[in-house]
Amino acid sequence: MTAPPPGRVIILNGVGSVGKSSIARALQDLSPEAWLHVQMDAFLDMLPARYMDHPEGLSFIRHDTSPPEVEIVCGPAVNRLLAGMRASIAALARSGNNIIVDDVLVDEDGSACRLALAGLDVLWVGVMAPLDVIEARERQRGDRDIGLARWQFVRVHRNIPYDLTVDAARSTPAEIAGQILSRLGH
Repeated sequence: MTAPPPGRVIILNGVGSVGKSSIARALQDLSPEAWLHVQMDAFLDMLPARYMDHPEGLSFIRHDTSPPEVEIVCGPAVNRLLAGMRASIAALARSGNNIIVDDVLVDEDGSACRLALAGLDVLWVGVMAPLDVIEARERQRGDRDIGLARWQFVRVHRNIPYDLTVDAARSTPAEIAGQILSRLGH
């Protein structure tokens, strides 16, 4: 039995609450091919609850500013988890699966992710929107610390070269999915 050719990978990188999950679902709905949706949050949910707001896991530093900012610090357990997530994504793609990754890269240039996915066909998509739009979505969700988006906003796209950038404030998830699929040749 011959191994299938590697699948493709789409990295949707953007601030939390910008709309990455909605775009991923639209991609799954509109693409003629099967795409697996891998969410960073699903991996973080694997951690024991006690590792949230804990130095070994994720620490949330609430800055007393106006408007508020909540800084995220990854401890060793989260760093191992994220390395494993990226290795898992690479393994899934190398097994012939197409993967949509919903991520928030705050590590300067995405180099850890790039290294893990080396040799694969990866489309890097920067999901953008103005801060006020993202903060309004963050408040509407009700499941996020207010201020996370503000802290991520100046970090998540820093030094990351994209193949495509999309405006999640001016376009619907389906329109953005169409742009991405067009870029992939569909």
